[in-house]
Amino acid sequence: MMNKKSIEMKAARKDQELKKLAQLSQRELLMALRTSLNGLSEEDAKERLEEFGPNEVSAQKPKPALFIFLGGFKDPFVYVLVLLMVISLVTNDLEASLVMGTMILASVIITFVQEYRSQKASLALKELIETTCEVTRNGISKEVPMEVVVPGDIITLGTGDMIPADAILIWTKDLFVNQSSLTGEAMPVEKFVESGIDEHQMAVSAIELQDLVFMGTDVLSGQGKAIILKTGAQTFFGDIAKNATSQRGKTAFDSGLTQVSKLLLRMVFILFPIVLLINGLTKGDWPNAFFFAIAVAVGLTPEMLPMIVTSNLAKGAMSLAKHKIIVKELPSIQNLGSMDVLCTDKTGTITEDQVVLVEHLNLLGEEDYQVLDMAFLNSQYQTGWKNLMDIAVITYYKKKKKKPTFTRLNKIDEIPFDFSRRRLTVVMEVDGHQMMITKGAIEEMATVCRYAEIDGEVVPLTDELKKKMADVSLRMNEQGMRVLAVAMKRDAHREAVYTIEDESDMVLLGYMGFLDPAKKSAKTAIHSLHEHGVNVKVLTGDNEVVAKKVCSDVGVEVGHIVLGPQVDGLTEEELREEVEKTNLFAKLTPLQKSRIIAALQSNGHTVGFMGDGINDAPALRKADVGISVDTAADITKDASSIILLEKSLNVLEEGVLEGRKVFSNMMKYIKMTISSNFGNVFSILVASAFLPFLPMLSIQLLVQNLIYDMAQLTLPWDKVDEEELVKPVKWETKKLLRFTIFMGSVSSVFDILTFLVMWFVFSANTIKQQALFQTGWFMVGLITQTLVVQVIRTRKRPFIQSSASLPVLLSGVAVIISGLLIVLTPIRQFFDFVSLPTSYWPWLIGIVIIYLLTAQWVKKIYIHLTNDWI
Repeated sequence: MMNKKSIEMKAARKDQELKKLAQLSQRELLMALRTSLNGLSEEDAKERLEEFGPNEVSAQKPKPALFIFLGGFKDPFVYVLVLLMVISLVTNDLEASLVMGTMILASVIITFVQEYRSQKASLALKELIETTCEVTRNGISKEVPMEVVVPGDIITLGTGDMIPADAILIWTKDLFVNQSSLTGEAMPVEKFVESGIDEHQMAVSAIELQDLVFMGTDVLSGQGKAIILKTGAQTFFGDIAKNATSQRGKTAFDSGLTQVSKLLLRMVFILFPIVLLINGLTKGDWPNAFFFAIAVAVGLTPEMLPMIVTSNLAKGAMSLAKHKIIVKELPSIQNLGSMDVLCTDKTGTITEDQVVLVEHLNLLGEEDYQVLDMAFLNSQYQTGWKNLMDIAVITYYKKKKKKPTFTRLNKIDEIPFDFSRRRLTVVMEVDGHQMMITKGAIEEMATVCRYAEIDGEVVPLTDELKKKMADVSLRMNEQGMRVLAVAMKRDAHREAVYTIEDESDMVLLGYMGFLDPAKKSAKTAIHSLHEHGVNVKVLTGDNEVVAKKVCSDVGVEVGHIVLGPQVDGLTEEELREEVEKTNLFAKLTPLQKSRIIAALQSNGHTVGFMGDGINDAPALRKADVGISVDTAADITKDASSIILLEKSLNVLEEGVLEGRKVFSNMMKYIKMTISSNFGNVFSILVASAFLPFLPMLSIQLLVQNLIYDMAQLTLPWDKVDEEELVKPVKWETKKLLRFTIFMGSVSSVFDILTFLVMWFVFSANTIKQQALFQTGWFMVGLITQTLVVQVIRTRKRPFIQSSASLPVLLSGVAVIISGLLIVLTPIRQFFDFVSLPTSYWPWLIGIVIIYLLTAQWVKKIYIHLTNDWI
């Protein structure tokens, strides 16, 4: 790891290198990078890829197999086992240290296999959603994967593009870039070509230069061309900063797993000294008491937990791939299962995403072709991201084949769309006149219009006229149309450069009405999500009347509506209250969407967000699980943790159910292990207080734990009852403790019953007979611990109403056979076991049967009292 000083030095060196390149003229740059405006040849690009390596930072590169293997040791439970193994070695308890070493290796190797397979599967899936950029090579522009971009490549940038590497601009048109991933500054930065930099600019950071763009940033609007300067680890931050856009905060899954791990480790560190003191004081044999306490600590350590978690998540990812769901971040699978609130954008998720232009009206509500002409010029000649409404206007216009009323056209300038103004202006020279043509959201357009055109006459925009206009707009909204206003301004000035300040005193022409009908499948999908405990909230930048109509069509209950400006006026506490009772938020900016998600999270909800627009990226990153589609913009896909290959809420429902299956099978292992181990330790404490010998030797306890843990490796493939999939699942440590005390107590009662049988029935009550006692309890403990899995894995009657999967059944049989082989063959001598009398086996069968029936009865009581199980 590099220290802070070396990181700063490396960053400073890269900063200086970029500024030196920025000083060169375009001709000098092309010569220095051995390229041309026609781009590199394919041969040159291939050679440079070998020279500079793939355009990836360390956070994006697959981990080498050795690193994955070593990473298996980076787990608190493995740390505990390693510590205990070292202590056993130092104290010459070689047998115990051998078993612990086996357990550590088994855990690490299995975790490695699962992680390695998971990484391979994840990389294969990511290829399906590979982000690309437009590169010019041999004079031909084409889309190539970002990983193969090399220094000297000529790239073309457009709205929504991720910038693939550090580059210098050679041409721009109204280019605005989001650099928040590097600077933390949310405001867009305009980029343009400069003719060299002066001494003052050499003193500032390269990030502040107007003609440099950087890996990890994205284009908000406009266009540009650039020459790639640095790729991969040599980019401005490279593997030092690790591209902030790919970072997601701590999710519900991370927090839950951390809580469970802390609880289990606390149990280990609390019970270890108690077991040591009781046995040391009652037996007087402190060395054996110490070894036994170590074995108990090992028994309490769920060393297979990392592997079980990884196996579950990897299996879930492969299962979801079959349902056209690609998982970019494995923990997001469990977060899907925990999700109890789904926030979704309106367009394309609950609507058909097939926007069509249905009306072009003047201010009196009459069809008007001048409005269509102006809207067409605005949509056709803007150079940013053409949204669905732009495409609808262009398609409608061309379908009508209407000839325009103007003869000579020349584009002068453009003021790109942004999410605060919510409008876009194109300046055209039409028949010798400069004409500003602006279209945008009704409310925002109203602030820049002072006049209106009625029957070819420009008149002041009076209150009476405003009321008529509002009535027309409302009628269109109530029919489910999204409405945009169109305005113009002739000959604002003679200069060819226009600014936002020029958007004033405009003449309002009329309205464009668009329909994006609700999906037929959305209503059933939302109903199903509601049935599975997921509340659906709509977060849209659209008009509230249109959004309400769509919500009504798809079954999202709308009591009252909160608008973006209202969100800004609420305190954090007020917003936390508002998000609980509101299902529709309209006219939102990207940052307002993020703030609403944060408020839901602070109320304890696990929140998913589904969207595909550029403006959805901040919300996708903020959510516990960000969901997008493969047709979304690069920046949107990059911010998502799950990608849907099919834009449907029905597909998402499959993901929710799979997430719950994954969580359920993880909790089976955790609850079974912790309750069983707690019961065993409590039994040991009781036995230690009264027995003149140890209830089980440390090596025997370690072997029992190893055999049992190996059997649990099949749990990720277990079946899950339908009842467990009905509602969201949460990590709740308090419930885990309650479950442990309930079921662990049952285990302890039957352990003590076994002690009494061995003591009184088989007279294993002296130090000479301790081996018989230990062998008898070993078999009862192993078999009950294995078979009670069938009871605990379901809230139903085992075998009759719900049976485990074949792998789980077979692994249980394998455990019992292994135990019998150890006790019934000469192997027993290695573990200090003895042969059991024939009369012991009926007692074993009786205790096991009564234990299982009691466990089932206690389970019923627990469910009745708590209405909860796995």
